[in-house]
Amino acid sequence: MIEKKLSLAEILLIAGTRVAFGVGIGLLLSRRLSNDAKKAAGLALTLVGGLSSVPLAINVIGKKDEAERGLRSVA
Repeated sequence: MIEKKLSLAEILLIAGTRVAFGVGIGLLLSRRLSNDAKKAAGLALTLVGGLSSVPLAINVIGKKDEAERGLRSVA
């Protein structure tokens, strides 16, 4: 397993994008709103949640853990 250290701000950003994505999907599946309002809000939240996740994922994947950084500086 690969471990990455994340700051609280990064964790909150990741959680926020997941919430927006989930709410967007929920609105798309909801039956309480009119079809036009549901589609507009659902698509907007889904796109914002999904698209904002990409740079966050790239940032987390690209992070080097402290042990890895230490090994590279010695070599």
